[in-house]
Amino acid sequence: MTDTVAPSITALSEAPFVAPYAAPNHAFDEAFEDNRQTRLPWQAVMTAVQQLGSEGMQDRHLRAQRILRDDGATYNLKSDPLSPNVWALDIIPQVMSESEWRGLEASLQQRAKLFDLIYKDLYGEQRLLKEGILPSEIVFSHPGFLRQCHNMHWPSETMLTFHAVDLVRDQTGRYIATGDRTQAPSGAGYALENRTVVSRVLPSLFRDSQTMRLSGFFQTVRETISRLASHITEAPRIVVLTPGAYSSTYFEQAYLANHLGYPLVQGGDLTVRNGKVWMKSLNGLSRVDVILRRVDDTLCDQAELRSESILGVPGLLEVARQGNVVVTNPLGSGLLETPALLAFLPAISQFLMGEELLLPSVDSYWCGNQEQLNYVLANIRNLIIKPAVRNLQSKSIYCHQLSDKELQRTIAKIKANPVAYVAQGYIPGSLTPIWDNGQMCARPGILRTFSVANEQGYCVMPGGLARVAESTNHLIVSKNLSGSRSKDLWILSDSAETDTDIPLDNLPISQAHVANLPSRVVENLFWFGRYAERAEMSLRLMRTIFKQLNGIDHFPTESREVLLGAMSEITGSLPGFQDDPELIENPNDELAALVANSQRVGSIKSNLQQMLACAEQVKEMLSADTRIILNELRDHIHSVDRAYVNGLPAVPEESLDGLVTSLLAISGLNHESMLRGMDWMFQEIGRRTERALLTANLLKHTLSRPLPSLQQQQILESVLLSVEALISFRRRYRTRARVSYGLDLLMIDRTNPRSLIYQIEQLRKYLEELPQTEQTSLGLSPDKRLIIKSLNDIQLADLEGLSQIDETTQTRQQLTELMTQVIEQLEKLTTLISDKYFDHTAGPQQLIKAKWKNNV
Repeated sequence: MTDTVAPSITALSEAPFVAPYAAPNHAFDEAFEDNRQTRLPWQAVMTAVQQLGSEGMQDRHLRAQRILRDDGATYNLKSDPLSPNVWALDIIPQVMSESEWRGLEASLQQRAKLFDLIYKDLYGEQRLLKEGILPSEIVFSHPGFLRQCHNMHWPSETMLTFHAVDLVRDQTGRYIATGDRTQAPSGAGYALENRTVVSRVLPSLFRDSQTMRLSGFFQTVRETISRLASHITEAPRIVVLTPGAYSSTYFEQAYLANHLGYPLVQGGDLTVRNGKVWMKSLNGLSRVDVILRRVDDTLCDQAELRSESILGVPGLLEVARQGNVVVTNPLGSGLLETPALLAFLPAISQFLMGEELLLPSVDSYWCGNQEQLNYVLANIRNLIIKPAVRNLQSKSIYCHQLSDKELQRTIAKIKANPVAYVAQGYIPGSLTPIWDNGQMCARPGILRTFSVANEQGYCVMPGGLARVAESTNHLIVSKNLSGSRSKDLWILSDSAETDTDIPLDNLPISQAHVANLPSRVVENLFWFGRYAERAEMSLRLMRTIFKQLNGIDHFPTESREVLLGAMSEITGSLPGFQDDPELIENPNDELAALVANSQRVGSIKSNLQQMLACAEQVKEMLSADTRIILNELRDHIHSVDRAYVNGLPAVPEESLDGLVTSLLAISGLNHESMLRGMDWMFQEIGRRTERALLTANLLKHTLSRPLPSLQQQQILESVLLSVEALISFRRRYRTRARVSYGLDLLMIDRTNPRSLIYQIEQLRKYLEELPQTEQTSLGLSPDKRLIIKSLNDIQLADLEGLSQIDETTQTRQQLTELMTQVIEQLEKLTTLISDKYFDHTAGPQQLIKAKWKNNV
């Protein structure tokens, strides 16, 4: 990609860039001096904006949005996979000089060290409580204080691996901490994504600005996490524990897991056996040494913490206490996020480190202290009231925005339970420039920085996640990542940065070649393939129906009944067209519902939604091109919704072409680009199984009923057209439209990739390559017996006999019985695969390989 900004980007243009917005009142301006001239670190950025102009900036803004969407960058994903919230990013970076950064970096390193000492003290000697430095009510009344974690075993001197701080600038430009994130700090992955996107849309500016790189920070993350398990093994198995695909920050969790090279797992993927944590995978149980968690403390263990949690691993806490697994950040660290701690932080720093805090915290007052409570009540108009316990439901109360009545209610709540509230001074966020609606304007912003432990203390990411309010009406930026727009923070180096020396990992080659996937991942890929085939078959048959009903040739009632009845059977939306003459004569509403009604199980839109939901569950496994095609598929679905808003459109088959094309693109991409690993294998098994089931169903419900010659030819050609075989059929058999010829092409022709025998043979080949998790049994396994029986049934079929009409039933009874038998066997096969590889219903002992038994 070529940037149009001139190479001399760091030089000022002849006309200095003057602030396009008025000077803020009572707030610091990041980019402009009081005289509205550009601050020195910002001059290159403002010159670039000036040279690009409104049209160029808008083009780059739209390009950034496309990249984010193609990357699958989302926040606060809704239950509808068709409309995820794309991560909001402003393309104008926030800029800081290296000299300013170095001072802030030292302050952040000291603060991270202090919080590590606080954690170790509160879960160790508790000197802070014994000496009265920190009121015991703050700790013992907090649900985040986990007594089960007292004297927790830890393999390194530093226990708090990750630490994040939310910062604002006061009116003088001084950074002030407003809160700390110690439980499972989020945002570092979004910061990396922001850097990737902005550097792509403004490459010359990024290259010439000598911006400090982020790669060294993430390399330190890898090294630190690997060292945590050095007492267990030289090649630790590290996993990222996520709450799941509908976690608001799931994109970041998947993105970081991919970037760091760790498997992304959910609580159900892990199990505790004999004092250790294991990952349930296709190859059985694999021991886990380090868990990088993104699940809240109390949800991590149903056995000792919250029993109603579905996100954790029962028994995890006991294994961590024994030192057989390392969970980071350590459990119980959520306690340190209480804003009540800030009121006592200066005294704590003196007590634990003998040092003054380099980074001041916002003025904070714990209402459990009578003296501080009196101050709060006397000055409440100028304060922010926060719950002492942070959770998703907790909201800050900005008292200067309250009416008198609302203020009195707030005071009553504080007096009723003063221990539960903290008051803080209000500091307006500093103004920073953003690109909005084709022009530059200013928004108040805050900054989140990230630190990771290393052998010397803490390493701070040379950048961060800046966030700004979405509109001028929002003077307050939420500390949650939602409801705001993000920015990339550039630290401008005084000299060219040298490349980071990355040490080679001592990973055994045998382990490097094995991609041990959680069973949940392959199950979702299996169902992704199945739903894709269901949607494609339904779409193809639906297009065929539209062409026949609206074609130039007469389509008799008998033909309508068969084809429309098959549509109901294929989609499973019964009774549908079956035995309903009125619906067959006026099928438009039912057909429209089968296309666009997501509430109809089996409809095209419902299958596509289920397919996209499976894709969200395994986002980390999808390539960039696959994500782009899935986004195009979403666009086509929305186009179909618009086309069908008033029922069936005038030319309904054309509205479905985009959906079919997208599904074919996904299938082709997987076939040509995916490595032939277990992820590809299970997706293919899902596709082949579903295609075989649908083909057998289609043959059963279209060709088993005898019809007059004209209608029989129409139905046979409709079936062939729906599976893209009509042209091949005509070339091979000319105009002889016999049912036995159609069965030859659709059932036993190995050269037809959509024939029944082709699917069964592919399934047989894939089953041979799957790992065998059961103990060796005599003879063939049940799944292989089923697939061989189905193959033999098809190979031994007499096509002329199948096409004969039974005098008793007046149907092609043999064809019906054969297809019914094949369908039942394939459905049993899917159940066996699910039991064997996804649900592990064979029992826990059979999953453990013999070579592991000495270690269990």
